[in-house]
Amino acid sequence: MARLQGVAGTGPVADLIRQRRGGALRPLDELLLLSPPLAEGWSVLLSAIRGELALDAALRELVILRIAVLNRADYEWVAHEPVARRCGVTDAQIGALRGPGQAGADVFSPLERSVLDYAEAMTVHIDVPPQVFDSVAAQLDPRQLVELTSVAASYNMVSRFLVAMDLRGADYGAPPLPASGRS
Repeated sequence: MARLQGVAGTGPVADLIRQRRGGALRPLDELLLLSPPLAEGWSVLLSAIRGELALDAALRELVILRIAVLNRADYEWVAHEPVARRCGVTDAQIGALRGPGQAGADVFSPLERSVLDYAEAMTVHIDVPPQVFDSVAAQLDPRQLVELTSVAASYNMVSRFLVAMDLRGADYGAPPLPASGRS
């Protein structure tokens, strides 16, 4: 269970989050609502990331799932696997994302592989090698590249918050992610 007890939340910030979530708060929201200004800013940022970008939704979800594995944020995986499937991410890709390093490279297009390499560099090494950046930059326009970078940065924030607060998918019936996520 999470290290802190969240709050059910009342008031305009909780209502904003409920509206974004389709009516119900999630355990992550309940933790964030311990600081309403933080919860509000988080909700605004993640709403933009999830619904207002030019970046392809399937690419976004591939990045989110890979970051979940790399940071062992299984709660994040549980939240995003169904979204990824709705966006067209295949069973083979889902399986490959759960593996270590470059597993399953043959199930990803060159663009998907470049995007995953970029997200992995940002997550594991912080610095993005020039060849990794150049590969993505050759396939995405500048807006999409900024959005990709923002997705990876934002979901590293999300996953690191989840892990630090010990909010785990296993608490909600999901199997844990493999320990060998980082290459």
